[in-house]
Amino acid sequence: MIPLPSLGWRPELAEHLPAGTVPARVVRVDRGRLGVLAGGGARRVHTSAGLFADPTAGGPAVGDWVALRDELAVAVLPRTSAFVRTAAGRTSTAQVVAANLDVVLVVDALTADPRLRRVERYLAVAWSSGATPVVVLTKADLCDDVDAGVEAVREDALGVDVLAVSSWTGEGMDAVRALLRPGRTAAMVGPSGVGKSSLLNALAGETVAGTREIREDGRGRHTTTARELHLLPGGALLVDTPGMRELALHDDAAGVEATYADVARLAADCRFRDCHHAGEPGCAVAAAIDEGRLDPARFRGWRKLQAEAHRQLLRVDARARAEERARLRSLHRSMRDQPSRERTTRPPTPR
Repeated sequence: MIPLPSLGWRPELAEHLPAGTVPARVVRVDRGRLGVLAGGGARRVHTSAGLFADPTAGGPAVGDWVALRDELAVAVLPRTSAFVRTAAGRTSTAQVVAANLDVVLVVDALTADPRLRRVERYLAVAWSSGATPVVVLTKADLCDDVDAGVEAVREDALGVDVLAVSSWTGEGMDAVRALLRPGRTAAMVGPSGVGKSSLLNALAGETVAGTREIREDGRGRHTTTARELHLLPGGALLVDTPGMRELALHDDAAGVEATYADVARLAADCRFRDCHHAGEPGCAVAAAIDEGRLDPARFRGWRKLQAEAHRQLLRVDARARAEERARLRSLHRSMRDQPSRERTTRPPTPR
């Protein structure tokens, strides 16, 4: 028997269990079936049509708690957190990568110059998940200057712990294990080849995920093909995720502001509330860039993710679309009502 608290069960979830059902934690989602851990151990169960009744929830995800009636999952219990992205392709559909997380491990490798904009994107989604983000920089044994690599990321990842580890030598692994206390759930997210599978194997103390050889440039190759939750020897639960070629934000304005808290504070000090930071007088952001207090690339990353989050909000929120249309109409009226300016007549373009 597996005690439910060791799987991350919270007593308040009991009131959401339908009569005659028992709870189970989703460890894997396959087409039409779920791998779950329940009090009696691992099981494979079918999904009922009711699990997909709410299109905004997207159906059960790895880490969810579901209610079982015999061999059928009939309900998804309320989530405390969720790492959500917009599904790949031309869509605005939310895709829950993992649910009910306490910690999100944003994984990148120390085998090249820090990819700060990519780390910032993952942190924006992680902050929005409701879990605590931590940056884990792998392959420290292949890095000539670990301290410099960590410091470059630490300066950018405000309010986030940054850990350097080596799954090969064991360097830094105790710091990661300290985050993974019994009953806590973490998820590893990051691009392909950064060492997530090797990190999982090191934490598990055995090979539970396949790995491939490292290429000449120090990067690994993609191995994980499906999201899966693993119960670690120390009692923590860890979700391994495939590398994401595309991590599109899904209404992550709050996560963007948390990731770029320094830029947001500067923007709040601008003379004009609607400052576009494009040469207006009294722009605190421009002043910080000119004085070397703000990296222009970081400012561009902030603007890019801000715009992406706003576009996604307009795609999924009817009220936001109505407010945007009203704002544009007001802007057009104000421009139309301005005194007309003398126009310069250009000669016709010769054919």
